[in-house]
Amino acid sequence: MAALRASPLFLPQPLSPSSRSRRCAASRGVAAAARPGPAPYRTGVHGGGAGSKKRLLASRGRPGWVGVPSCLPATEEGVAVAAAASEEEEEEDVFLAREAGWGVRRMGRVGEEMRRVAQVQAEAFHVPVALFNDFFFDFFKAEVLSALIYRVRNSPPDRYACLVAEEAEPTTQLSQAPYEKIVGVVDCTVQDEDDILKHLQGADEYLYVSGIAVLPSFRRRKLGTALLKACEALGLQWRHRFMVLRAYEDDDGARGLYAKAGYRVVSRDPDWVTWVGRRRRVLMIKELPLHDDRIQHQ
Repeated sequence: MAALRASPLFLPQPLSPSSRSRRCAASRGVAAAARPGPAPYRTGVHGGGAGSKKRLLASRGRPGWVGVPSCLPATEEGVAVAAAASEEEEEEDVFLAREAGWGVRRMGRVGEEMRRVAQVQAEAFHVPVALFNDFFFDFFKAEVLSALIYRVRNSPPDRYACLVAEEAEPTTQLSQAPYEKIVGVVDCTVQDEDDILKHLQGADEYLYVSGIAVLPSFRRRKLGTALLKACEALGLQWRHRFMVLRAYEDDDGARGLYAKAGYRVVSRDPDWVTWVGRRRRVLMIKELPLHDDRIQHQ
């Protein structure tokens, strides 16, 4: 799985106003009308107590991630407030997929698991620097955690999910806390970007897969395959026909993994992106075996 380190994290990747879900806005008109302005930091996750919890629960009807507050601190209070959003939800402790001894489930919305997820993604995607590397790593990890808190707080449970991979039947490291056994992470977000929908015949939404991350010492052990299978299982649960992801064009390892899982390239970034020092990406999609009549009637 070494190739996954070069896969694009795309985090933060704020959604444009046009990408807010039409279906979600229609079914949650009151919450959509109360949506804050474009500056995501205005919502905040500061403070605790009953007032913060009421504001948080009231915001749960807002459609998916509309931005990442770069100035949002990953504080103890922030983690606690984000975790409070799921107090009334049932915990899901069954695996969405199993592969090669690994099990993948939805992240438990508790502070310890969110911090572990941020650690895994930071280790997978941090680019080392010559000086003060530890400082920059800690800063990057704090930004990843802040983004995760924001998405958990502002996304309904059927619009965003963070999936985590661990041993399906752990036989070692029994002294570890459960959250410390998380070794792989992936994000799944419902989106409706017009530039992508034009490639998806008959669909008005899709499940976007991003941020696949595996700890360095656990790569090349089919964790990436397990994470992708769990994303597809979630897509079927949520009645989506298409899975969508992006990969760097020159990342043969990641593209090979996605192609083996059934994803195909449908478009590429324009040539000019390389002129400004960016790596060219490809858009890959996979159609799930879910018919239109099932989507409409179930």
